[in-house]
Amino acid sequence: MYEKDGEKYFVVDSHMHYWNAAPSNWVPGAEQYAKGWIECFHAYQGLGPAETHWPIEKFMAYTEDDLMKDVFQDGYVDVAIFQPTYLTEWYKEGFNTTERNAALGAKHPGKFIANTRWDPRDGDDGLKKLAENVDRFGSKGVKLYTAEWNNGSRGWTLKDAGAYRYLEKCQELGIKNIHVHKGPTIWPLDKDAFDVSDVDHAATDFPELNFIVEHVGLPRIEDFCFMATQEPNVYAGLSVVIGGLMHARPRFFAKVMGELLFWVGEDKMTFGSDYGIWEPKWQIEGFVDWDYPGEEFDDFPRVTTATKKKILGLNAAKLYGIEVPQEYQLGAGEGTPAARDDAVGVSSESPAATPA
Repeated sequence: MYEKDGEKYFVVDSHMHYWNAAPSNWVPGAEQYAKGWIECFHAYQGLGPAETHWPIEKFMAYTEDDLMKDVFQDGYVDVAIFQPTYLTEWYKEGFNTTERNAALGAKHPGKFIANTRWDPRDGDDGLKKLAENVDRFGSKGVKLYTAEWNNGSRGWTLKDAGAYRYLEKCQELGIKNIHVHKGPTIWPLDKDAFDVSDVDHAATDFPELNFIVEHVGLPRIEDFCFMATQEPNVYAGLSVVIGGLMHARPRFFAKVMGELLFWVGEDKMTFGSDYGIWEPKWQIEGFVDWDYPGEEFDDFPRVTTATKKKILGLNAAKLYGIEVPQEYQLGAGEGTPAARDDAVGVSSESPAATPA
Protein backbone atom coordinates (compact mmCIF):
# COMPACT_ATOMS: atom_id res chain seq x y z
CA MET A 1 0.00 0.00 0.00
CA TYR A 2 1.18 3.50 -0.80
CA GLU A 3 -0.16 6.65 0.85
CA LYS A 4 0.42 10.22 -0.33
CA ASP A 5 -1.41 13.43 0.60
CA GLY A 6 -4.08 11.48 2.44
CA GLU A 7 -4.83 9.19 -0.53
CA LYS A 8 -4.31 5.44 -0.20
CA TYR A 9 -3.32 3.32 -3.20
CA PHE A 10 -3.78 -0.44 -3.35
CA VAL A 11 -0.87 -1.67 -5.47
CA VAL A 12 -0.86 -4.76 -7.68
CA ASP A 13 2.44 -5.35 -9.46
CA SER A 14 1.00 -7.30 -12.36
CA HIS A 15 4.27 -8.03 -14.14
CA MET A 16 7.35 -9.18 -12.21
CA HIS A 17 9.87 -12.02 -12.15
CA TYR A 18 12.16 -14.18 -10.03
CA TRP A 19 14.81 -15.34 -12.47
CA ASN A 20 18.06 -17.28 -12.41
CA ALA A 21 20.46 -16.17 -15.12
CA ALA A 22 23.67 -17.14 -13.32
CA PRO A 23 26.40 -18.74 -15.47
CA SER A 24 25.83 -22.05 -13.67
CA ASN A 25 22.37 -22.14 -15.32
CA TRP A 26 23.60 -21.51 -18.89
CA VAL A 27 23.10 -24.32 -21.41
CA PRO A 28 26.47 -25.56 -22.72
CA GLY A 29 26.88 -24.41 -26.30
CA ALA A 30 24.35 -21.58 -25.87
CA GLU A 31 26.34 -19.48 -23.43
CA GLN A 32 26.54 -16.52 -25.81
CA TYR A 33 22.74 -16.31 -25.94
CA ALA A 34 22.21 -16.73 -22.20
CA LYS A 35 24.87 -14.11 -21.50
CA GLY A 36 23.64 -11.72 -24.19
CA TRP A 37 20.04 -11.98 -23.00
CA ILE A 38 20.73 -11.03 -19.39
CA GLU A 39 23.18 -8.31 -20.41
CA CYS A 40 20.49 -6.78 -22.62
CA PHE A 41 18.04 -6.88 -19.70
CA HIS A 42 20.68 -5.26 -17.51
CA ALA A 43 21.16 -2.45 -20.02
CA TYR A 44 17.44 -1.63 -19.75
CA GLN A 45 17.90 -1.12 -16.00
CA GLY A 46 20.09 1.84 -16.90
CA LEU A 47 16.93 3.72 -17.90
CA GLY A 48 15.98 4.02 -14.23
CA PRO A 49 17.48 6.41 -11.64
CA ALA A 50 21.22 5.89 -11.11
CA GLU A 51 20.83 4.98 -7.44
CA THR A 52 18.66 1.97 -8.42
CA HIS A 53 21.21 0.35 -10.74
CA TRP A 54 22.62 -3.06 -9.75
CA PRO A 55 25.93 -4.68 -10.60
CA ILE A 56 25.53 -7.40 -13.24
CA GLU A 57 26.41 -10.14 -10.74
CA LYS A 58 23.42 -9.29 -8.54
CA PHE A 59 21.20 -8.73 -11.56
CA MET A 60 21.88 -12.25 -12.88
CA ALA A 61 20.62 -13.90 -9.70
CA TYR A 62 19.11 -11.65 -7.04
CA THR A 63 17.96 -13.37 -3.86
CA GLU A 64 14.62 -14.03 -2.21
CA ASP A 65 15.56 -11.46 0.44
CA ASP A 66 16.30 -8.89 -2.27
CA LEU A 67 12.93 -9.45 -3.89
CA MET A 68 10.86 -9.38 -0.72
CA LYS A 69 12.56 -6.18 0.44
CA ASP A 70 12.42 -4.37 -2.91
CA VAL A 71 8.87 -5.35 -3.81
CA PHE A 72 6.99 -5.49 -0.51
CA GLN A 73 9.00 -3.91 2.30
CA ASP A 74 10.24 -0.88 0.37
CA GLY A 75 8.17 -1.09 -2.80
CA TYR A 76 4.59 -0.64 -1.49
CA VAL A 77 3.23 -3.67 -3.39
CA ASP A 78 0.20 -5.46 -1.90
CA VAL A 79 -0.01 -8.35 -4.37
CA ALA A 80 2.51 -9.31 -7.07
CA ILE A 81 1.81 -11.40 -10.15
CA PHE A 82 4.62 -13.58 -11.47
CA GLN A 83 4.92 -13.73 -15.27
CA PRO A 84 7.20 -16.61 -16.33
CA THR A 85 9.67 -16.70 -19.20
CA TYR A 86 11.24 -20.11 -19.78
CA LEU A 87 14.02 -19.78 -22.40
CA THR A 88 15.03 -23.39 -21.83
CA GLU A 89 17.17 -23.43 -24.97
CA TRP A 90 19.56 -21.10 -23.17
CA TYR A 91 18.98 -21.77 -19.44
CA LYS A 92 19.20 -25.32 -18.09
CA GLU A 93 16.52 -24.93 -15.42
CA GLY A 94 14.69 -22.21 -17.33
CA PHE A 95 15.12 -18.48 -16.85
CA ASN A 96 12.00 -17.66 -14.83
CA THR A 97 9.68 -20.65 -14.50
CA THR A 98 6.26 -21.28 -13.01
CA GLU A 99 7.78 -23.79 -10.60
CA ARG A 100 10.47 -21.40 -9.32
CA ASN A 101 7.99 -18.55 -8.93
CA ALA A 102 5.33 -20.69 -7.24
CA ALA A 103 7.85 -22.11 -4.77
CA LEU A 104 8.63 -18.60 -3.59
CA GLY A 105 4.93 -17.77 -3.46
CA ALA A 106 4.24 -20.80 -1.27
CA LYS A 107 6.63 -19.39 1.33
CA HIS A 108 4.73 -16.09 1.43
CA PRO A 109 0.97 -16.81 1.35
CA GLY A 110 -1.20 -14.04 -0.03
CA LYS A 111 1.67 -12.09 -1.56
CA PHE A 112 1.90 -13.67 -5.00
CA ILE A 113 -0.13 -15.03 -7.88
CA ALA A 114 1.89 -17.47 -9.97
CA ASN A 115 0.85 -17.31 -13.59
CA THR A 116 2.00 -20.04 -15.93
CA ARG A 117 2.74 -20.15 -19.67
CA TRP A 118 2.31 -22.16 -22.84
CA ASP A 119 3.84 -22.50 -26.27
CA PRO A 120 1.70 -23.95 -29.08
CA ARG A 121 4.77 -25.64 -30.54
CA ASP A 122 4.72 -28.01 -27.56
CA GLY A 123 1.58 -29.70 -28.89
CA ASP A 124 -0.38 -32.19 -26.80
CA ASP A 125 2.34 -32.42 -24.16
CA GLY A 126 2.10 -28.70 -23.59
CA LEU A 127 -1.67 -28.85 -23.20
CA LYS A 128 -1.26 -31.52 -20.54
CA LYS A 129 1.39 -29.48 -18.74
CA LEU A 130 -0.82 -26.39 -18.79
CA ALA A 131 -3.62 -28.29 -17.06
CA GLU A 132 -1.19 -29.68 -14.51
CA ASN A 133 0.17 -26.22 -13.68
CA VAL A 134 -3.30 -24.77 -13.20
CA ASP A 135 -4.19 -27.65 -10.90
CA ARG A 136 -0.92 -27.55 -8.99
CA PHE A 137 -0.28 -23.82 -8.69
CA GLY A 138 -3.75 -22.30 -9.10
CA SER A 139 -2.58 -20.14 -12.00
CA LYS A 140 -5.16 -17.54 -13.03
CA GLY A 141 -3.35 -16.28 -16.09
CA VAL A 142 -0.64 -17.08 -18.61
CA LYS A 143 2.33 -15.18 -20.01
CA LEU A 144 3.05 -15.78 -23.70
CA TYR A 145 6.38 -15.13 -25.37
CA THR A 146 5.74 -15.28 -29.10
CA ALA A 147 9.42 -14.72 -29.99
CA GLU A 148 10.86 -17.55 -27.87
CA TRP A 149 13.08 -20.02 -29.71
CA ASN A 150 11.92 -23.63 -29.79
CA ASN A 151 13.75 -26.43 -31.63
CA GLY A 152 14.78 -24.31 -34.60
CA SER A 153 11.63 -22.18 -34.68
CA ARG A 154 12.19 -18.53 -33.83
CA GLY A 155 8.63 -17.50 -33.07
CA TRP A 156 4.90 -18.07 -33.46
CA THR A 157 1.74 -15.96 -33.62
CA LEU A 158 -1.61 -15.92 -31.88
CA LYS A 159 -3.21 -16.56 -35.27
CA ASP A 160 -1.71 -20.06 -35.42
CA ALA A 161 -4.20 -22.92 -35.27
CA GLY A 162 -2.05 -24.43 -32.54
CA ALA A 163 -2.39 -21.26 -30.45
CA TYR A 164 -6.17 -21.44 -30.75
CA ARG A 165 -6.11 -24.93 -29.23
CA TYR A 166 -4.36 -23.48 -26.19
CA LEU A 167 -6.69 -20.50 -25.94
CA GLU A 168 -9.62 -22.92 -25.98
CA LYS A 169 -7.90 -24.92 -23.24
CA CYS A 170 -7.48 -21.75 -21.19
CA GLN A 171 -11.21 -21.16 -21.36
CA GLU A 172 -11.85 -24.75 -20.33
CA LEU A 173 -9.49 -24.41 -17.35
CA GLY A 174 -10.93 -21.10 -16.20
CA ILE A 175 -7.94 -18.96 -17.20
CA LYS A 176 -9.16 -15.58 -18.41
CA ASN A 177 -6.05 -13.38 -18.40
CA ILE A 178 -3.70 -13.79 -21.35
CA HIS A 179 -0.55 -11.68 -20.95
CA VAL A 180 1.31 -11.36 -24.25
CA HIS A 181 4.82 -9.91 -24.53
CA LYS A 182 4.57 -7.36 -27.32
CA GLY A 183 7.24 -4.76 -26.84
CA PRO A 184 10.95 -4.05 -27.02
CA THR A 185 12.99 -6.96 -28.27
CA ILE A 186 15.78 -8.52 -26.26
CA TRP A 187 18.82 -9.89 -28.05
CA PRO A 188 18.89 -12.38 -29.72
CA LEU A 189 15.12 -12.65 -30.24
CA ASP A 190 13.55 -11.37 -33.46
CA LYS A 191 11.72 -8.04 -33.41
CA ASP A 192 9.11 -9.17 -35.94
CA ALA A 193 7.88 -11.89 -33.60
CA PHE A 194 6.81 -9.22 -31.09
CA ASP A 195 4.55 -7.39 -33.54
CA VAL A 196 1.04 -6.68 -32.19
CA SER A 197 -0.77 -7.53 -35.43
CA ASP A 198 -1.87 -10.97 -34.26
CA VAL A 199 -3.56 -9.81 -31.05
CA ASP A 200 -6.78 -8.52 -32.59
CA HIS A 201 -7.41 -11.84 -34.35
CA ALA A 202 -7.38 -13.75 -31.10
CA ALA A 203 -9.17 -11.03 -29.14
CA THR A 204 -12.04 -11.01 -31.62
CA ASP A 205 -12.35 -14.79 -31.69
CA PHE A 206 -12.07 -15.21 -27.90
CA PRO A 207 -14.19 -12.36 -26.51
CA GLU A 208 -14.43 -13.89 -23.03
CA LEU A 209 -10.66 -13.75 -22.53
CA ASN A 210 -8.71 -10.67 -21.46
CA PHE A 211 -5.61 -9.96 -23.55
CA ILE A 212 -3.14 -7.87 -21.55
CA VAL A 213 -0.53 -6.65 -24.03
CA GLU A 214 2.62 -6.25 -21.97
CA HIS A 215 4.79 -3.28 -22.88
CA VAL A 216 1.92 -1.98 -25.09
CA GLY A 217 3.68 -2.97 -28.27
CA LEU A 218 6.51 -0.45 -27.86
CA PRO A 219 7.87 0.96 -30.05
CA ARG A 220 4.67 0.35 -32.07
CA ILE A 221 2.48 2.50 -29.81
CA GLU A 222 0.20 3.76 -32.59
CA ASP A 223 -0.38 0.24 -33.92
CA PHE A 224 -1.29 -0.96 -30.46
CA CYS A 225 -3.61 1.95 -29.64
CA PHE A 226 -5.61 1.73 -32.85
CA MET A 227 -5.96 -2.03 -32.41
CA ALA A 228 -6.82 -1.89 -28.71
CA THR A 229 -9.52 0.75 -29.05
CA GLN A 230 -11.55 -1.55 -31.30
CA GLU A 231 -11.08 -4.64 -29.12
CA PRO A 232 -12.91 -4.25 -25.78
CA ASN A 233 -11.01 -7.17 -24.25
CA VAL A 234 -7.51 -5.82 -24.93
CA TYR A 235 -5.70 -4.17 -22.02
CA ALA A 236 -2.47 -2.16 -21.81
CA GLY A 237 0.25 -3.60 -19.55
CA LEU A 238 2.49 -0.69 -18.53
CA SER A 239 5.63 -2.62 -17.65
CA VAL A 240 8.51 -0.92 -19.51
CA VAL A 241 6.30 2.14 -20.15
CA ILE A 242 6.75 3.48 -16.62
CA GLY A 243 10.08 1.85 -15.74
CA GLY A 244 11.74 2.47 -19.09
CA LEU A 245 10.37 5.90 -20.00
CA MET A 246 9.14 7.92 -17.02
CA HIS A 247 12.66 8.75 -15.79
CA ALA A 248 14.78 8.48 -18.94
CA ARG A 249 12.36 9.87 -21.55
CA PRO A 250 9.79 12.00 -19.68
CA ARG A 251 8.37 13.78 -22.72
CA PHE A 252 8.00 10.56 -24.69
CA PHE A 253 6.48 8.99 -21.59
CA ALA A 254 3.88 11.77 -21.52
CA LYS A 255 3.04 11.14 -25.17
CA VAL A 256 2.72 7.39 -24.68
CA MET A 257 0.56 7.78 -21.58
CA GLY A 258 -1.59 10.36 -23.32
CA GLU A 259 -2.17 8.12 -26.32
CA LEU A 260 -3.02 5.18 -24.09
CA LEU A 261 -5.42 7.21 -21.97
CA PHE A 262 -7.14 8.61 -25.05
CA TRP A 263 -7.47 5.43 -27.10
CA VAL A 264 -7.48 2.64 -24.52
CA GLY A 265 -8.70 4.38 -21.38
CA GLU A 266 -7.74 4.41 -17.72
CA ASP A 267 -9.91 1.38 -16.92
CA LYS A 268 -7.83 -0.85 -19.20
CA MET A 269 -4.28 -0.08 -18.05
CA THR A 270 -2.30 -2.12 -15.51
CA PHE A 271 0.88 -1.33 -13.60
CA GLY A 272 3.83 -3.71 -13.75
CA SER A 273 7.28 -2.92 -12.38
CA ASP A 274 9.07 -5.55 -14.49
CA TYR A 275 11.14 -6.40 -11.42
CA GLY A 276 14.01 -7.22 -11.31
CA ILE A 277 14.73 -4.90 -14.24
CA TRP A 278 13.35 -2.01 -12.20
CA GLU A 279 12.29 -1.70 -8.57
CA PRO A 280 8.66 -0.69 -7.95
CA LYS A 281 9.34 1.97 -5.27
CA TRP A 282 10.52 4.80 -7.51
CA GLN A 283 8.00 3.93 -10.22
CA ILE A 284 5.03 4.13 -7.85
CA GLU A 285 6.23 7.30 -6.14
CA GLY A 286 6.97 8.95 -9.47
CA PHE A 287 3.69 7.95 -11.09
CA VAL A 288 1.59 9.19 -8.17
CA ASP A 289 3.33 12.57 -8.52
CA TRP A 290 3.18 12.61 -12.32
CA ASP A 291 1.26 14.89 -14.65
CA TYR A 292 1.77 16.09 -18.20
CA PRO A 293 4.78 18.43 -18.43
CA GLY A 294 3.27 21.18 -20.56
CA GLU A 295 0.35 22.72 -22.42
CA GLU A 296 1.22 20.87 -25.61
CA PHE A 297 -0.38 17.78 -24.03
CA ASP A 298 -3.74 19.49 -23.43
CA ASP A 299 -5.53 17.37 -26.05
CA PHE A 300 -5.05 14.22 -23.94
CA PRO A 301 -7.37 13.14 -21.09
CA ARG A 302 -6.56 14.56 -17.70
CA VAL A 303 -4.91 12.34 -15.07
CA THR A 304 -6.72 12.22 -11.74
CA THR A 305 -6.11 10.46 -8.44
CA ALA A 306 -8.77 7.93 -9.47
CA THR A 307 -6.85 7.35 -12.73
CA LYS A 308 -3.72 6.49 -10.79
CA LYS A 309 -5.55 4.26 -8.30
CA LYS A 310 -7.02 2.23 -11.15
CA ILE A 311 -3.73 1.86 -12.97
CA LEU A 312 -1.62 1.07 -9.90
CA GLY A 313 -3.84 -1.70 -8.64
CA LEU A 314 -7.59 -1.59 -8.93
CA ASN A 315 -7.76 -2.64 -12.59
CA ALA A 316 -5.54 -5.68 -12.09
CA ALA A 317 -7.34 -6.55 -8.85
CA LYS A 318 -10.62 -6.67 -10.74
CA LEU A 319 -9.17 -8.84 -13.51
CA TYR A 320 -7.74 -11.30 -10.98
CA GLY A 321 -10.51 -11.26 -8.40
CA ILE A 322 -8.23 -9.81 -5.70
CA GLU A 323 -10.16 -8.50 -2.71
CA VAL A 324 -9.50 -4.80 -2.15
CA PRO A 325 -10.21 -3.35 1.32
CA GLN A 326 -12.95 -0.74 1.31
CA GLU A 327 -10.60 2.10 2.25
CA TYR A 328 -8.69 1.66 -1.05
CA GLN A 329 -11.70 1.50 -3.33
CA LEU A 330 -13.02 4.34 -5.46
CA GLY A 331 -15.81 6.61 -4.43
CA ALA A 332 -19.10 7.08 -6.25
CA GLY A 333 -18.70 8.59 -9.69
CA GLU A 334 -15.01 7.71 -10.03
CA GLY A 335 -15.51 4.94 -12.57
CA THR A 336 -15.32 1.17 -12.72
CA PRO A 337 -11.91 -0.53 -12.67
CA ALA A 338 -11.21 -2.90 -15.58
CA ALA A 339 -14.38 -1.84 -17.42
CA ARG A 340 -14.11 -2.90 -21.05
CA ASP A 341 -15.78 0.13 -22.61
CA ASP A 342 -13.66 2.94 -21.19
CA ALA A 343 -11.81 4.03 -24.35
CA VAL A 344 -12.58 7.67 -25.06
CA GLY A 345 -11.00 8.11 -28.45
CA VAL A 346 -14.10 6.82 -30.19
CA SER A 347 -16.31 9.49 -28.65
CA SER A 348 -15.64 13.18 -29.14
CA GLU A 349 -18.35 13.95 -26.57
CA SER A 350 -16.67 12.09 -23.71
CA PRO A 351 -15.79 14.55 -20.91
CA ALA A 352 -12.51 12.71 -20.40
CA ALA A 353 -11.47 13.72 -23.91
CA THR A 354 -11.92 17.40 -23.12
CA PRO A 355 -8.90 19.20 -21.65
CA ALA A 356 -9.44 20.47 -18.12
